[in-house]
Amino acid sequence: MAIKISFFLNGKEVSAEISPEMSLLTVLKDILHVTSVKRACVQGDCGACTVIIDGMAMNSCLVLAATMDGKSVFTLESLGTPENMHPLQQAFYDTGAFQCGFCAPGIIMSAKALLDKNPDPSEDEIRRGLSGNLCRCTGYIKPLDAVKKAADNMRASDIAVNAVMDAAGRMRDGASN
Repeated sequence: MAIKISFFLNGKEVSAEISPEMSLLTVLKDILHVTSVKRACVQGDCGACTVIIDGMAMNSCLVLAATMDGKSVFTLESLGTPENMHPLQQAFYDTGAFQCGFCAPGIIMSAKALLDKNPDPSEDEIRRGLSGNLCRCTGYIKPLDAVKKAADNMRASDIAVNAVMDAAGRMRDGASN
């Protein structure tokens, strides 16, 4: 018996006819053709299928798709493009944090969920935030460095934006007096 679900994928509403036992991973890959989520262990051990669901990093292989109705799901496709990378993607590129890249989407989405909740994480907090992701190529130092760099860059960008907004507000207030 098929059921219909609707949820938001990377900010856009999507619908799918699914079997009640399907995982979110299966729906994303096989029905919605999302390429960034990876099918690897299918047991929640590796993190290659990590997505952000309503603000939390989760292994899509462990989530029943039927529970997604009305929820928001974000994948790596929601972040940036090769021409205009998100600060996390740029930091991973700049630090050479990946070799084969298979684990990259899951690690970056775990890092994104962490930085959304805590824009200035300690090294231990970053380690905990990435702990559900396995990588066979790196020693985990470069991904850790990349998250630190991205956090620093994102905070600096926020400070610059706030300064510009403050200056614009002062100019507006001065013009109205």
